[in-house]
Amino acid sequence: MKQSTSFIMRSISNILLFSPLLLVPTYASTAAPIEIDVSTTAPRQQNQVAFVPFAGDSVLSPIILNDLSKTELKVTSKDLPQQPRSSSELAGTLPVWQSMGIPYLVVGSTRSNRGKIVTDYEVIDVKSGRVIEGKQSLTADNNKESMRYAGHVIADKVYELITGTPGDFSGRIAYIEEIGAGKEKVSRLKVMDADGENAKTITEVTGSIFSPTWSPDGNRIAYSVQRDKSYPVIYVQSVSGGGATPLTPFPGSNLSPSFSPDGSKILFSSSFEGSADIYEMSASGGQPRRLINWPSSEVQPSYAPDGKSFVFVSDKTGFNKPQIYRYEFGSGRTTKVSSSGYATSPQFSSDGSQIAFLSGRSAAIMNSGGAVTANLGNTGIDEAPSFSPNGKRVVYASKQGGKGVLTIKSLNGGESFGKSGQGTIRSPVWSSSPK
Repeated sequence: MKQSTSFIMRSISNILLFSPLLLVPTYASTAAPIEIDVSTTAPRQQNQVAFVPFAGDSVLSPIILNDLSKTELKVTSKDLPQQPRSSSELAGTLPVWQSMGIPYLVVGSTRSNRGKIVTDYEVIDVKSGRVIEGKQSLTADNNKESMRYAGHVIADKVYELITGTPGDFSGRIAYIEEIGAGKEKVSRLKVMDADGENAKTITEVTGSIFSPTWSPDGNRIAYSVQRDKSYPVIYVQSVSGGGATPLTPFPGSNLSPSFSPDGSKILFSSSFEGSADIYEMSASGGQPRRLINWPSSEVQPSYAPDGKSFVFVSDKTGFNKPQIYRYEFGSGRTTKVSSSGYATSPQFSSDGSQIAFLSGRSAAIMNSGGAVTANLGNTGIDEAPSFSPNGKRVVYASKQGGKGVLTIKSLNGGESFGKSGQGTIRSPVWSSSPK
């Protein structure tokens, strides 16, 4: 007999309780206005940016400025000597900008073209006057949704031109919001922009939703739902709307889906053949293949970014002593990764160098060798953090003063800010930029 799975995420200990639940999907409905609490950490930074609001624009510039201000870059748009719209307007005034000691200058303008908005912008190395990688242009539909996304995309590119690392502003964050308890509990799967705005409900359930995960292209989400008098079933759904497709109509507890890097397969844990094991199957459904079949309980699989291995959690070392292991597809070899007394909920950073996990009751980060590099503290709901696409930030859920809070925290000196809501917020996960 396999050991008890009591360690499998304390926060979802009620998933095996049968209760009359009704699945009621709703799609793309706009969430209520959210509350953003910003705490600022602003030591003097090596990189500083002067951002000139784009000429002819009142929508994009505030979004870009807000995005960049959350990073380690120190950005200002105040007390600038002029308001140029392009590098060509700097002739004769470049020494004035150089005297300010600000290394980078961002300028741009917007124009209408056949009903669309075209944005031309430049990132200028102030010391040399050189436009980094030349003029950039982006065309967007003239509506609120497209313009908001365009602002995030431009912020991504500006950040990349300055730092050499792609930005993470155009990705989105999925999370679960729970209100009520027992038979009255309502769970909503929501998606918001990386700045905490533009939240939308993707699915609403009278009951429980667990462990959402993004497809690599940022267009689909897989998640588990506890339906009426049944164990959890994994669904896959497009974030743009439409119905959810059941992926695991198997008896038993089906949890913790993880998309392969190419989006073609899904790892998950299931107890449909006994106690919890790790399985892999096509992302479009079909017959699952069991990969881990130890005489213990194995859960929470997560693909490595190169697709050659995955991490998972097992209690093989003893009851209520879960540890994180790595399985290699080529050799079938399994090695222990974690070294703490209680380690669950692993998730790789996009470059595979770091793993976010739950260490005891604290959200934490370790390197791929198992050494803990950051401890983010007790969240109050026993959940691990999730990396942003470039690995420079994390998002995690907590409970503060009776309210659920989503915190987006910089790992390299930028600002942290939070979204608070009613009830409990769980399982935030960050997508790549939609393709």
